[in-house]
Amino acid sequence: MTYTKYSASGNDFVIFHTFKEEDFSSDAVKLCNRTEGIGADGFVALVPSSEADFKWLFYNSDGSHAAMCGNATRAVAHYAYNNGLASPSMKFLTEAGLIESAVDGNIVETQMTEPVLIKETFEQEGLTWYLIDTGVPHLVTLVDDLNSYDHDLCAKMRYEHNANVNFAKVEENGIKVRTYERGVEGETLACGTGMVACFLRANELGLVENSSLLYPKSNEELTVSKIGGKLYFKGAVKKVFTATI
Repeated sequence: MTYTKYSASGNDFVIFHTFKEEDFSSDAVKLCNRTEGIGADGFVALVPSSEADFKWLFYNSDGSHAAMCGNATRAVAHYAYNNGLASPSMKFLTEAGLIESAVDGNIVETQMTEPVLIKETFEQEGLTWYLIDTGVPHLVTLVDDLNSYDHDLCAKMRYEHNANVNFAKVEENGIKVRTYERGVEGETLACGTGMVACFLRANELGLVENSSLLYPKSNEELTVSKIGGKLYFKGAVKKVFTATI
């Protein structure tokens, strides 16, 4: 099989396409392993779809399924276009619904799924939290110092609320974010759906306009915009290498 590794803002993925839909969870565990495999946060198989240009099967590095991943949508769109699976403007099916993406060189913009508020703000562990589904569930807390990010606290909150956990700081030039992701069970360099969740919280509080720059731990610059009630997530992606195994 031939696989391609992509990086999107520090989130990395192993991507391939096939004509047969099956369970690739064991492949995800094997290939996402950073010492004995290719190494990645997630694994994506692209398969045919009668409803869209293609359908994706997304797996976390531990083999578990995830309905949606913002950075992966951008990497997959770039892969699909460059492998002749779709035009620069495409639609593909995920467990979270139909995704629309547009490829312009190495810049990819995705229209995100409609967010669903799960829980109004609440206090826990001395912090104020906000729980929203932006494709997958995300806990968001706004802090004055991102060094207050606490791995053990994130792990506790993740299991208690079955959600990814985000610490965000609003600055003059945008929003800086640190994210603990389910399935990886640790902090990643970036999380697209998490950045969208942080943007929504800051926007709701009037701390940012309807378009804002965001900076994950990788410090790459991304943009989240709210236009006509729809959310758009834009940034660069990088094809790292292709390997035959």
